Amino acid sequence: MRRLTGHIVAPLTQWLTAAGIGLTAVVFNAQAQIPPQATQEINSLLDFVEHSECRFVRNGSEYGGPQARAHLEKKLEYLEEQDRVNSAEDFIELAATQSSMSGRAYEVRCPAGIQPANLWLKTELQRQRQRH
Repeated sequence: MRRLTGHIVAPLTQWLTAAGIGLTAVVFNAQAQIPPQATQEINSLLDFVEHSECRFVRNGSEYGGPQARAHLEKKLEYLEEQDRVNSAEDFIELAATQSSMSGRAYEVRCPAGIQPANLWLKTELQRQRQRH
C-alpha cells in the first residue's frame, strides 16, 4: 500500500483546518488494498505455480515454476496499481489467463497433459478453499 507523503498531507491538513474541518490525522491511500483473504489465496496460488512440476507456457515458450511466478507477480503488481484485483478470481482472469501482449492463452504442460492455465489455477483455488 502506498501513502501520500507528508509534503502533500501537511498542506492539505492545514487547508482543511483553515476551512474549519478539524482532523487529528489524515491518511490517503494512493490505491486500494486487496482484501486479506484474496491476498492469502493469491499468494497460495503463486506458491503452487512456483513449486509445481508443470511447465507454464506463454507465447509458445515454456517456463519453470520460479519464472512463471515472477511473471505473474509482475502482472499482479501492474493490476494492483490499476486497482483491478479484488479476489483470487480477478487475479486468475486478469493475470493468468492470457498474454497481455499477444492475447494468446496461457497453458500448463503437466505430466497428466496440457490444459489452460486459468482452468488449472481455478481448480487449485477450489481445492485450497475446500481444504480450509
